[in-house]
Amino acid sequence: MSDDKKQAALDYHALPIPGKLSVELTKPTATAKDLSLAYSPGVAEPVREIARDPENAYRYTGKGNLVAVISDGTAILGLGNLGPLASKPVMEGKGVLFKCFAGINSVDIEVNAESPQAFIDTVARIADSWGGINLEDIKAPECFEIERALIERCNIPVFHDDQHGTAIVTAAGMLNALDIAGKAIEKASIVCMGAGAAAIACMKLLVSCGAKPENIVMLDRKGVIHSGREDLNEYKAMFACETSKRTLDDAIDGADVFVGLSGPGLMSADHIRKMAKDPIVFACTNPDPEIHPDLARETRPDVIMATGRSDYPNQVNNVLGFPFIFRGALDVRATRINEAMKVAAVHAIKDLAREPVPQVVLDAYEREGMSFGRDYIIPTPVDSRLLERVTSAVAQAAVDSGVARKPYPSHYPLKSIEDVYG
Repeated sequence: MSDDKKQAALDYHALPIPGKLSVELTKPTATAKDLSLAYSPGVAEPVREIARDPENAYRYTGKGNLVAVISDGTAILGLGNLGPLASKPVMEGKGVLFKCFAGINSVDIEVNAESPQAFIDTVARIADSWGGINLEDIKAPECFEIERALIERCNIPVFHDDQHGTAIVTAAGMLNALDIAGKAIEKASIVCMGAGAAAIACMKLLVSCGAKPENIVMLDRKGVIHSGREDLNEYKAMFACETSKRTLDDAIDGADVFVGLSGPGLMSADHIRKMAKDPIVFACTNPDPEIHPDLARETRPDVIMATGRSDYPNQVNNVLGFPFIFRGALDVRATRINEAMKVAAVHAIKDLAREPVPQVVLDAYEREGMSFGRDYIIPTPVDSRLLERVTSAVAQAAVDSGVARKPYPSHYPLKSIEDVYG
């Protein structure tokens, strides 16, 4: 980033008021009567009602529209382990996106924990404060243990977006890319470069969408994850395969799909040349992908390419998913975000990319036209229809799969943020 852009980013966060979020009042406070209702003695009445029935917290407090964005700062964006306090700008930023795209209030919590168990215990003890928990920027493999334990201990949705948000958007784009290439997901050979939280979640969700585990080759820093290795944790071991392949050069030969969630420049022109006809390449490392889109297209004009970058077509962007997934989960008071809800989000995002693009989206991207095809397999983040489609699909899946505590809302589908409270 240039010096001017660095300074602009710092100024944005510092001026005119430090930070990106503030607290707003939802009730009048102009008179003594208002204040007596807001605090003592009036506040005693909802306290008694909640003590009588804890579900009344959703009626008398903001719990039902409040998500905690929680991190230990061990895997901040592409910056690594810089500690919990350094993660605060990112967590505030996540709160901005929750509010902007789905009308959800949030609070960021940075936990300085000496162990995964300490983190789990800390969050579990305060979990009743919120309607949902978004875990963020926690390194693998600890993130798997933390999420799994909190899902079991909490009676609200717990969702590690670095895993599942990336997986949902990747799977949506992948299904469309495979369709355009005329390839069936059940038969597609997939190479995944990377074996961290996002990579493992992506492969698991692709399997839920129809991919065959035996057709997936995953690589970490030591090469192909194969059944002969004895250095695999339980999460990598799920994708250990019987194969003589040991390197990316071996694995990529004839592959239909490459998914990169690893590091910049790890895929070369020689690698992409070896892929099958109409190769699908999701090079998602940011800001510098595994292979630059220009090099990929120059080497293979038939490539269907996606990256994590906003300046190229087909951006794999988590904001297409997490705000609306939580909106749907909160609105039916789901106890968790399960596989059925994730798959429903995948198909809602996938299907939206196949519909005509509204003029407001074209104007935002200064484009005369955009339509379903090689350069448009994923909707753009500014497409307001995501609120309607993804939220509705997730809420319905929660009801159908038995994790909802409220029926499908009568004010659905949502057309705008103003519809949130119907």
